[in-house]
Order: sequence, then C-alpha cells, then structure tokens
Amino acid sequence: MANKIAEARAELSLANRIVANEGIIDAFGHVSMRHPDNPNRYFLSRSRAPELVTPDDFIEYDLDSNPIREPGVGQYSERVIHGEIFKARPDVMSVCHHHCPAFMPLLANRIDYVPVFHLGAVGGIKPPFWDQHDEFGDTNMLVIKPEEGASLARAMGKGMMVLMRRHGVTVAGTSVKDCVFRTVFSARNAAYQVQALSIGSNIESLSAGEANLAGSISSKTTGLTRSWEYWSMRVAKAGGVPAAKKAAPAKPRKPAVKKSSSKKKRR
Repeated sequence: MANKIAEARAELSLANRIVANEGIIDAFGHVSMRHPDNPNRYFLSRSRAPELVTPDDFIEYDLDSNPIREPGVGQYSERVIHGEIFKARPDVMSVCHHHCPAFMPLLANRIDYVPVFHLGAVGGIKPPFWDQHDEFGDTNMLVIKPEEGASLARAMGKGMMVLMRRHGVTVAGTSVKDCVFRTVFSARNAAYQVQALSIGSNIESLSAGEANLAGSISSKTTGLTRSWEYWSMRVAKAGGVPAAKKAAPAKPRKPAVKKSSSKKKRR
C-alpha cells in the first residue's frame, strides 16, 4: 500500500507540473486526486504554485475538505471545489481548477464553449456556466465555502467541465491522466475558438455524434498514453519533478564492547 500511495503522489505531482508547463496554470490553480484506497478522501497539495509541487506536498482531506492530520502548512482556500465535486460525483477521480488565459474571453462574454477540432471534444458541447453572484451575491470570487463548492458541483452536473463566469474553469476526469488530457485539450480548443471568432462569427462546431466519438479518443486509443509521455518529457526538459524525500538511513549501531572482568582467573 505504501508503494501505491507513493506512486499516486508522484503521478499527481507530475500532473500539477504538466498543466503548469503547458501554460494552463500559473501561480494559481490546482490538480487533485481521489485517494486510491479510500473514496471518501482525496489528495491536494499544500498552498504553492503548481510548477513547484512535489510528492511530499500533498495533504490528505476528507470530502468535507478537512485535513485528516494537521498539516502545519498553508492550504489552498478553494479546496472545497475538489471536495464537493468528489462528494457529488463518485465517478470522478481527479479535478483540475485553473484560470487559463485561453478561456478568459469566453468567460467574460459568456460565449459557449464548442469543440472546433476533434480533441476539443473532451470539453463537451456547450458545458454549463456557473455564476457565483447568482446565488451568493458579491464575493471576493474565491470558492471557499462548502455551499459554494456544492453549488459549483451541481452546475457541473454529469458533465466533465464547468465554466465559471469571470473566474476560471473546473475540469473533472476519470483518472489523473484523463483529467490532465481534458484540461490541456479543452484549453487548446478555447484558444482556437477565440482565434476563429476574431475572423468571423460563423464557427462550425463538431456535431453531437462527432463530439461523442472524438471524445472517446483518449480512452479507446493510445492517445492518452502518448500525450502523457510527451508532456512528461517536456517537464523533464524543463527541469523535471523532484522525487519524494527519502527517509534518512538509520545510523549503524556500534558493536557492543565486551567488558573485561577485573578478577583474574585463579590457577
């Protein structure tokens, strides 16, 4: 079990670094994963830039987003985004929240996301918008209350992406790798869509049937593995992912010194 958890932490660390290296996340944003052995818990890094996240940075939370153990470090204030989606969606194994620049023109103008190329199908056709102000009025725009996270999860529904007005995007996945795949290619699609809108308003989206078939590329082909290997290589070229800290080796014990008897043997 220890090796399984260590591997999960390493994969999640790499996921955070991939989305940062691909320009989806900067100093803000985060990727989480459901605990591989306990569906009622999840892992999320301590509060730091995703590009710096290591396997040792993850905090274990319950689905109410309370740490299992006092971490003694700063925590992300928006962790309820992850906890409430995991709570509402047993099928979701990973969540990414980001503020990718490619999406901002769509979010500011409430323009529906539509897949304009085949890999963009992972975001769906016209995923739902969520406007925090509709239910909670004026806020600082951070999703920090459980009821706010629950509202966001309801807006996502059974889909895999929800657009947050004037804020960002939250993406779900059936695995960490699937979540990263959806995050990266939906952002690529958003960039293409905005570029296409600058040319003209007559954008041709994939049909519902095309989106359904193209959306399964990652799970029914080697596309997911190929993409993960490619992004991992790019992270490695950029400096790689630090390994988890190893426990200091135990100091070798000095052999016991036999005490010589003070009494001489009598002849």
